[in-house]
Amino acid sequence: MDLDTATPIRGGAGRGGGPREPLTVVLTGAECTGKTSLAAHLAARFALPWVPEAARRYAERVARELTAADVEPIAREHLRLAEAVRAQGGPLLLLDTDLVSTVVYARQYYGACPEWIGRAARARRADLYLLHRPDIPWIPEPGVRADTDQRPAQDAAFRELLDGLRVSWIEIRGGREERERRAAAAIRGLLAAFGLPGW
Repeated sequence: MDLDTATPIRGGAGRGGGPREPLTVVLTGAECTGKTSLAAHLAARFALPWVPEAARRYAERVARELTAADVEPIAREHLRLAEAVRAQGGPLLLLDTDLVSTVVYARQYYGACPEWIGRAARARRADLYLLHRPDIPWIPEPGVRADTDQRPAQDAAFRELLDGLRVSWIEIRGGREERERRAAAAIRGLLAAFGLPGW
């Protein structure tokens, strides 16, 4: 379901009247669609805490071709990074991908994903996903992404999984300015839905 305005499934007020948990927004989608660039832009422009892409950090650190044995370490690294940034507090947390990406890529490249990662992805569903459409040029990046453009299949897999998780998502498409505009509008809608100050 491509929503023009966010319909969050959770978040906001803390359970039992406790402290408010930060709302979470995830930039997600196929490889080479501008997720990291947009995450950095949004974080800088609106002074948001953000979680970098764990898979990229891991791949750059090990400096070799990834295998199925790397899926679980990548997932654990994401969880560690996310919890560290979440501890900083604030009303909104921005993530450059989450475990949904781990599930999609593990299935695509290795044929399966460890069950605990799928369960964790469901348990940690974000309030809003910004699904990046693969409508910008493909740029190979050895060691980080595939040698050939597999984005159409990846895009279909992301849409199917997001719908299966019953989360709120919108499509981010177009050029850089259009992508920035749609992302900012979606986040403003999310904040408004929870009665939080907008930008």
